[in-house]
Amino acid sequence: MEQMTTVRGSRRAMNSAETGPTQAPGAPLTANAVFLVVTIAPNGIDTVRDVLGDLSDSMKAITFRFPDAALTCTVGIGNNVWAPLMKSAPPAQLRPFTPVAGAVHTAPATEGDLLFHIRAERADVCFFFEKRLLIDLGAAVQVIDETVGFRSFDRRDLLGFVDGTANPVGPEVDEAVLVGDEDPAHAGGTYVVTQKYVHAMAAWDSLPVDTQERILGRTKVDGIELDDAPAGQQSHKSLATIEDEQGVEHDIIRDNMPFGSPGAGEFGTYFLGYSRNLWVIQQMLERMFVGEPAGMHDRLLDFSTALTGSVFFAPSAAELDALGAE
Repeated sequence: MEQMTTVRGSRRAMNSAETGPTQAPGAPLTANAVFLVVTIAPNGIDTVRDVLGDLSDSMKAITFRFPDAALTCTVGIGNNVWAPLMKSAPPAQLRPFTPVAGAVHTAPATEGDLLFHIRAERADVCFFFEKRLLIDLGAAVQVIDETVGFRSFDRRDLLGFVDGTANPVGPEVDEAVLVGDEDPAHAGGTYVVTQKYVHAMAAWDSLPVDTQERILGRTKVDGIELDDAPAGQQSHKSLATIEDEQGVEHDIIRDNMPFGSPGAGEFGTYFLGYSRNLWVIQQMLERMFVGEPAGMHDRLLDFSTALTGSVFFAPSAAELDALGAE
């Protein structure tokens, strides 16, 4: 991993023993999640600031009652509302989602001022917390998208593959995810990219398993990575692996979740990526949708359509709590 120096105490350890209930991108994956994206009404900034500033305190009643539920809520703030909401200069790399248009597939940009990434081992705890949150926010926000995710078997997506196998672990999490002294005003925060994908399951299920494995770049049963193709068409795994000019690989945390409704014929994956550097995920999407080499897009996109695309910055818990001190 890329080496760096940081100001002591400016970044929070992200192991499960030390992660608090808010701003916890490195918290362990849970059985349930809610991805809630909202916009802020023109006169809603003050209300939103009050709610966010009190968020950690308001969660204590729930976490005290249900300590084993592992409830966390990470708040992401969009570029368009950062300055009026946070009353500070935005993080160095924060910007709206940049659409990526390939010859065949497009990653669209969609609206969203705030992201609430709610996670817990219990669906009812997620539900209760989200209900209270939206009551507190009231008319200050409008819900743009609400996606309820669930853990599928042994962390497999609906395509049948184990998801998130390349996530960093242990001390590597901080290096991959948390902003450091390159942007000291926002140290301890992280960039967040979200996309909502729906899958053409009948077409995917009709493929032989070995074809699915070549598209994904790993085996289906045990998730073992396959060798990269020497040239030409690359697998999803290869296209989503990002190295800089010095050959240093840059990891992200994928906290993806399946969602869907069999009765409605909806089957999907909600992609959520946390990264110390926004350009890492942007380059990943360009490699997927445009292709590397250009024209050879990620074949997974022939079966997975991106419906949304948003960028946020999740400030540290201390920066979020400081809103309440005002």
